[in-house]
Amino acid sequence: MEAGYSIEPARPEHLRALPEIERQAASLFRGWDVPQSVLEETTPLEEFQTVQAAGLLWVALSPQHHPVGFALVELEGHSPHLEEIDVHPLHGRRGIGTALVKAVCAWAQDRGYIGITLTTYRDIPWNAPFYASLGFEVLAAAELTPYLRARVEDETARGLDPAARVVMCKALSRD
Repeated sequence: MEAGYSIEPARPEHLRALPEIERQAASLFRGWDVPQSVLEETTPLEEFQTVQAAGLLWVALSPQHHPVGFALVELEGHSPHLEEIDVHPLHGRRGIGTALVKAVCAWAQDRGYIGITLTTYRDIPWNAPFYASLGFEVLAAAELTPYLRARVEDETARGLDPAARVVMCKALSRD
């Protein structure tokens, strides 16, 4: 990550900046075969408040200490799921997304989790290929837990093409 940027657990004062980061990051999907909702929807502030209070939200801060990206994790039972990661395009290509993923994985490993999952687009370069470069592997349909199957069904109901999506998992060591 470029000098001056940092990753830290989100604080309440960071939350109001996150929907705009979502909107700007979603603009990168224009021209790809994604539902309009992907381009328009943002996470409600109340949800950000809930995950922040639970310690499941990290922010990337610019050298001026302004939020420029975030990672949001959900817990299903004893498994963390990287629900969302966004970096404002003006701060892209600086290693911020990689640093956010690594911070989330380190957090999960420190808490004894053996893996972390996510769902993403199969062929969009900054989606599945990016996560694969960080050690995530595609899960076969037979490997999906009931929780992950339900996530895929929910995404499909929201208009995301399951053929264009993939479920991935990164195994975490227990050192």
